[in-house]
Amino acid sequence: MNIRRAVPEDAEAISALIMGLAQHFLLEPSGKGAERFFTGVTPQAIRTYISHPRFHYLVADQGAALLAAAALRDGCHLFHLFVAPSHQRRGIARSLWSAIRAAAAPDAMSLTVNASPNAVAVYQRFGFVVVGPRQEVDGIAFMPMQAPASAQAF
Repeated sequence: MNIRRAVPEDAEAISALIMGLAQHFLLEPSGKGAERFFTGVTPQAIRTYISHPRFHYLVADQGAALLAAAALRDGCHLFHLFVAPSHQRRGIARSLWSAIRAAAAPDAMSLTVNASPNAVAVYQRFGFVVVGPRQEVDGIAFMPMQAPASAQAF
């Protein structure tokens, strides 16, 4: 497995990965109400994130296969962390998290994530704690979480 900076050519595969996992956090299986979410994970949107200085976007791949993707926004918010179902429970999320955490802004006091309810336990193992009630916004359910930014905390 190789972890590297995402390039615009990865956008199609990243978009497909995220769309394939969407049923795990959509409020409605049909996607009703989540139009804003869907707009934000199109290949075009992903290409924009990859190229924008506000984002540090990484992928894990093996040969030509994309296994996972992660993005840090503004040096302090874990914007994306998705692993292909066939590669979950193999330490890929932890490896990507470690690489993304290393890119955190030096002055960040904490890191945040809006965790899918079914991913809360994974983020807790990474040092995050739930900091608010379950949210339902734009057709998506999530739990706001926060972790200390310092590497010593992990």
